[in-house]
Amino acid sequence: MDMVTLGAKGISVSLDLAVGHIADMQVEADGRTLKPLHRAPWVGSPRESLPQDIPEGTVRLSGDFLCAPFSSSDVEAAPLHGWTANSQWDVVENGAIPGGWRAVFRLRRKVMGAAVDKIFTLRDGHPFLYQEHIFSGGSGAISVAHHPMTSMREGGRLAFSPKRIAVTPPTPLEPDPARGRFRFAYPARATDLTHLPLAAGGTTDLTDYRMEDKREDFITLVEADHGGPGWTAIARRAEQDLVLVLKNPAELPVTMLWLSNGGRDYAPWSGRHLGVLGIEDGRAAMGHAASLGDNWLKHEGVATAFALAEGRSTSFRHVIGALASAEAEAPAGIETARDAMRVLAADGTAKDVPFDGEFLRIGRSVPA
Repeated sequence: MDMVTLGAKGISVSLDLAVGHIADMQVEADGRTLKPLHRAPWVGSPRESLPQDIPEGTVRLSGDFLCAPFSSSDVEAAPLHGWTANSQWDVVENGAIPGGWRAVFRLRRKVMGAAVDKIFTLRDGHPFLYQEHIFSGGSGAISVAHHPMTSMREGGRLAFSPKRIAVTPPTPLEPDPARGRFRFAYPARATDLTHLPLAAGGTTDLTDYRMEDKREDFITLVEADHGGPGWTAIARRAEQDLVLVLKNPAELPVTMLWLSNGGRDYAPWSGRHLGVLGIEDGRAAMGHAASLGDNWLKHEGVATAFALAEGRSTSFRHVIGALASAEAEAPAGIETARDAMRVLAADGTAKDVPFDGEFLRIGRSVPA
């Protein structure tokens, strides 16, 4: 069995146990079925039709998955984004709880000697998946990131909790014009997300995802000190919904954005990976060794790995959700309370939805 599905009133989530990717997420809202997460167009193609050297996590690229480490596994041998994104998970628990559903999955392999558990919780009437990952034991340190992906047929508008800076890497993802293309300047740094430097000169508005911009781009946003949960909101025009991704910044202090819109010409991408945005909340630099070493984020006072130790557990939490919305604009703000989320529009109106505000509670004990 490679797929397991769990559900509560108004929501269902399916996990691909072969690689730990969310294969599907559906939210019932206003008589519609919202599907906030992306699945690569080649998933399900015969394996022999795909390049033989790509990892299983790329073969089955879907939804959201845990990266441990994020990017290159250059400390302990593993594929891109680690075994958590490329190998088998087992079902430990899966069943109803009062007011919802809970499932626990365990990675068959260990990461830096640590056992890894994935916990999904769904609550009746809540349009959110509540996730927790727990590393038990091990040694050394591990960088981590979630990797939720959404896709847009006609682009969309983005909004974020307050960010301190936005920084692109020293080199683009696709520097060879024979293989792909990019738009951002590399390296670049900005404090205004609406004025990010471009390679061709001038600036672009990071909050506007435009479909005509064929490119692969990557940028890291560092959370500002604002005392609330970190969040990203994507108002998808054609889909008429609002995709929401939330975190505790004390656990996951950076949000890395992957803009993948037909910018890779080689297989399996072949120019057909369109309108995709990865919202990669993490505690990481680019690569495991870089995360453990002297990197630019550490100079900014940002942690880039969790310490592991025998007899110790390390955990972090994350939330993905979707709301129906006919508005083409992203929200002006998001506020959370104990049992609700308030989504604030630019015109001053607000929408309240059920939300477990304690799940990401700021001030929750976080391992150093």
